[in-house]
Amino acid sequence: MQRFFIMCGIMGYIGDENATEIIISGLEELEYRGYDSAGLAVCDGKEFRTAKVVGSPSGLRTEADGIKGKIGIGHTRWATHGAPTVANAHPHTSQSGLFTVVHNGIIENYAELRKELTENGFQFKSDTDTEVIAQMLEHLYNGDLKGTVGAALSRFKGSYALAIMCRDYPDCIVCAKLSSPLFAGVSSDCVYLASDVSAIAAKSDRVFRVNDGEIGLLKKDGLKVFDLDGCRIRKSEIKLKSAERSSDKLGYKHYMLKEIMEQPAAIRRTLSEIIGETGRLKFKGLHMTRAEINALDHVVFVACGSAYHVGTVGAYACEQLFKRHSQAVIASEFRYMHPHLDEKTLVIIISQSGETADTLAAMRIAQEKGAKVIGIVNVENSTIAQECKNVVLTKAGREIAVATTKAYSAQLAVVYALAIRLAEADGAISRREAADLVEELKAIPDKIEAILSEPEKIKPFADTADRSGYICFIGRGVDYCAAMEASLKLKEISYIPCEAYAAGELKHGTISLIDKYSLTVALCCVDELKSKTISNINEVKARNGRTITVSSEGGDITVPDAPDLFMPMLEVIPMQLLAYYTALKRGCPIDKPRNLAKSVTVE
Repeated sequence: MQRFFIMCGIMGYIGDENATEIIISGLEELEYRGYDSAGLAVCDGKEFRTAKVVGSPSGLRTEADGIKGKIGIGHTRWATHGAPTVANAHPHTSQSGLFTVVHNGIIENYAELRKELTENGFQFKSDTDTEVIAQMLEHLYNGDLKGTVGAALSRFKGSYALAIMCRDYPDCIVCAKLSSPLFAGVSSDCVYLASDVSAIAAKSDRVFRVNDGEIGLLKKDGLKVFDLDGCRIRKSEIKLKSAERSSDKLGYKHYMLKEIMEQPAAIRRTLSEIIGETGRLKFKGLHMTRAEINALDHVVFVACGSAYHVGTVGAYACEQLFKRHSQAVIASEFRYMHPHLDEKTLVIIISQSGETADTLAAMRIAQEKGAKVIGIVNVENSTIAQECKNVVLTKAGREIAVATTKAYSAQLAVVYALAIRLAEADGAISRREAADLVEELKAIPDKIEAILSEPEKIKPFADTADRSGYICFIGRGVDYCAAMEASLKLKEISYIPCEAYAAGELKHGTISLIDKYSLTVALCCVDELKSKTISNINEVKARNGRTITVSSEGGDITVPDAPDLFMPMLEVIPMQLLAYYTALKRGCPIDKPRNLAKSVTVE
């Protein structure tokens, strides 16, 4: 069954304090999940009062001025069905005002349900699929709130995380989920609800995950959870890390710059969990025997976006070290390839959030077909971390900027370590060779710190990028993998059209775009391929194109030297800074680029 995951943010509160302020603050914490519009509904003891705005949740502070109450729900939206307008902003209310709903996900059969409800006299005010939920609840309502919610859920196809309020039950919030994350936080005198644990972790004494097929009843005195048959479920609280409680910029102008600067620490934390005191690799969450590793004949890395670029590096590393056929596949395509998988296939799933729908679907397909599966995630309480037998956690900490940096670098560290571990277990490399590679990997954070010690050196190159109408990133081998990530970083936060090409493909069409207004950035850090990439740069110069080269020696931008295989970890750092300073010069909203949200997947 197909599942969809939309990164909207949900917040709910019941307690003694003003719900309006708590909900707005929570939505601001969740803003990275979507900022097309925002809204809230608060009960003042008698009626629900609603406020909605287009844009950031902070706009609710003016729009919701004077709205007070002890219970409420809120939403920050990443638009799917319907443009970002006040009418399409959540919460959505049923025809008589009986039900008020916020929703993260997609109701796939909303069109047929809307037709059915219209024929039954319901009138719609928005273009969203979510309004169908509110209207269906009113249509089915028989006085039994929990039973009505269960009946409505049986009618919906797709994915959802829901927070529901009913006028007849002014002291209660009902929640439910399918394939979209949802967490409840409980304290002695209040209860919280949120789509990301970080929004409630610091406020709650205990935090619980709402699972698929569960209905939660939140009241001031706590949380009760039931299955769809009405049977009570005893919930276990989840353990939280300190990183899930922190969202401080620490004096940096933007989260992205802060997170760029945190990369050495993120890599060290990640490697410290993997590398033992003796220097040997140890993966606590990896439960594969040497015999199972020896039996593998194929490695597939599956991911989306930046995580996919990590996978391309992983494929090179496994080919070179593990000496197995290896490839990287975009998760959204993997689902439709009808891949041939069996017990001899290793599928490595990479996701920062651990919730991306296409990646989740790929993982489940691989498990169903009997493949060995390893999940690499940054969120311990994520769905991938819960469902995957073999899990490696990156220790990047919470990442707030939409454009990933430190999570990407931590993932790179893990795929390198995995490739080394697989190769050593198989005998493809010796213990001594593995130890030498581990030492080189451990040295990478110090080299990144050297780059980050002088970030201002990149600013002049941002001036060049800003004046360019088109930017092409090129490289060969693992340089090409880094070029793909460099291109993505620049385009997503500066809005300059960018592409990445294997340098050998430049003359196969792309060179027609080269002129005096274009910029070609060449990553040429792999020694054995450097001369070939330089030849490509000369072809660009011969056509009046501007160029920037990145190399460990003799480049316009110089990075420390390392083994060729590890160079992507170094050369991506100045490219992240290039993207940041270019976007800064152009006045772009760096942490919240338009039309994007963290880990968004839409079929």
